[in-house]
Amino acid sequence: MKSDIRQELLELQVLQGIDFVRQLKLIVSRKEFRPLDTDPEIFLVGGKDDADYPRLLDAARKAVALGYRVYMLPNPHGIRTADFIFERKGVYRMYDLKTVHGKSSVDTQLLDSIGQANRILLNMTSDYNPRTLAKDIRRYFERNANAVEVLIMKGTRPISVIREDTLGQSYIRNFMMKYRQK
Repeated sequence: MKSDIRQELLELQVLQGIDFVRQLKLIVSRKEFRPLDTDPEIFLVGGKDDADYPRLLDAARKAVALGYRVYMLPNPHGIRTADFIFERKGVYRMYDLKTVHGKSSVDTQLLDSIGQANRILLNMTSDYNPRTLAKDIRRYFERNANAVEVLIMKGTRPISVIREDTLGQSYIRNFMMKYRQK
């Protein structure tokens, strides 16, 4: 009997390494994923009637502009899952989207994502203090042993921060320089 996508998303929560990647590939190969007519590099399961759809579509379009193929994941009720699977050059990664509207909400949003995905996508839609953002990201890595990456979409190029980036004394200064270049 063919499993449903909800079950396959649940299995991601216990898989690691190559098994995790295999499961991502299995999920995106499901026939339920259909490309959007307006955006053929964005694939969707289900409809566009979810209240979060405009926010998800905005971030997905930015990711496509950066060279990713984007799979928008369904939001099965009762389980915490990520929002996207990104694929580029055969590399699959799963991200939980956090859209930043205000000037002081990143820390709370990052904490909320713990347990959903080990990679977070911050879609910056407002000005945000780069020093505060750098500190929030560092705190997120300190609080979440499973965190792998925070990908920030601001401007024309993404900023990727991995745990090792946050360990050095020059992290905040280096981050601020990258962030201001956008």
